Amino acid sequence: MTSPQFGLVRAIGRWSLAALALNSIIGSGIFGLPATVAGLLGKRSVLAVLIAGAAMGVIMACFAEVASQFSDAGGPYLYARTAFGRLTGILVGWMLYLAQTAAPAANANLFVIYLAEFWPAAKQPWPRFVILTLLVGVLALINARGARQGMAVSNVFTVAKILPLLMVVLAGAAVTMIHPAPWGGVGPLPASAWMKAMVLLIFAYGGFESALAPMSEAKNPLRDAAFALFAALLACTVIYALVQWVVVGVLGPGATTDRPLAEVARITMGNRGAKLVAIGALVSVYGYLSAKLLGMPRVTFALAKSGDLPSLFGAVSPRFHTPWFSILFYAVAVWGLAMAGSFAWNVTLSVVARLFYYAVVCAALIALRRQQPLSPALRIPGGPALAVLGVGISLALATQVDLSKSLILAATVAAALLNWIWARRPRAAE
Repeated sequence: MTSPQFGLVRAIGRWSLAALALNSIIGSGIFGLPATVAGLLGKRSVLAVLIAGAAMGVIMACFAEVASQFSDAGGPYLYARTAFGRLTGILVGWMLYLAQTAAPAANANLFVIYLAEFWPAAKQPWPRFVILTLLVGVLALINARGARQGMAVSNVFTVAKILPLLMVVLAGAAVTMIHPAPWGGVGPLPASAWMKAMVLLIFAYGGFESALAPMSEAKNPLRDAAFALFAALLACTVIYALVQWVVVGVLGPGATTDRPLAEVARITMGNRGAKLVAIGALVSVYGYLSAKLLGMPRVTFALAKSGDLPSLFGAVSPRFHTPWFSILFYAVAVWGLAMAGSFAWNVTLSVVARLFYYAVVCAALIALRRQQPLSPALRIPGGPALAVLGVGISLALATQVDLSKSLILAATVAAALLNWIWARRPRAAE
């Protein structure tokens, strides 16, 4: 079935969309984040994972209702533009692109780091250049040849990345239940430690929004968007909580190692288990990249079709029915950032950008209910209250973020404003 919007093919089914959302969330963070959270909260970090999942559930509920009102490409950009106008839409589009380009670029570099465990020369300049080029280039080629092919790759990697995690959980569960590592007495923890952990965990739960971008290629977007979001949230919450529980249960205070899952695997399954985790990390990172290469090019495609970017970004292959130029552009952007080297700022940058458009989309729920009261879309019980709560969560977490990278954010906002001025010129001339 062909979408009426510009020749794209509706090839993404309900379960594939859920797999895409899950694949868009779980990246490399799961292999290191449990250590950081355990360092802040100790054995209470398991509770923090569940609290963060509930907080993200509020935001995802708002996304689910808003997304159910659209069947075109664009995701948060489209929602913000419809609810609040062109300027807000363009700002959200740029923030979304910033967050979802920097994170995959950092993940691509982590792929090289994990690969170096098996092939030390991978970190050398020329091998690194070849690896990053093939890493991104192959996925770009697959996605340019059709949404079905891109979706099939995403589905395979979703399953492949979960299996090693479940093996580590099962192996560690026996140790955790029979001989849990002693943590000793734990006194009251400062609120600042909880808030820092929440910021990191919200980052870990984020990324689902890029799965909402290719709605022009979903078979039934009005029905399937909410299902995909909540299925992904449930799966991620269970996986994250079990992984955190095993890490603190097996390693105890030693959970602060920079490779917690590898240590759990080494203790429970020997050196072969540690190698399994390294392979799992490679698969997880590549699966994450595959999800981003499928979803994010649809954002620039949507911007172009709304007249907010040059029309070339909206070019669709007559043979494969894919936005080929937007796919190529996004692949080059990810490759370029990955080649640039250091991405220590990536988490902060991504969190700030995400919290901005999370708040905007939550607010859009209220605006769209007023603009389209008779819409047949999903209506979340207590939606306006959840929207206010979602905005409050986003603002509260934003106060905990180090804004030392504000120059990068300021440049992004400035670029978005210039984009808005450019986009308004044709209409002003008419």
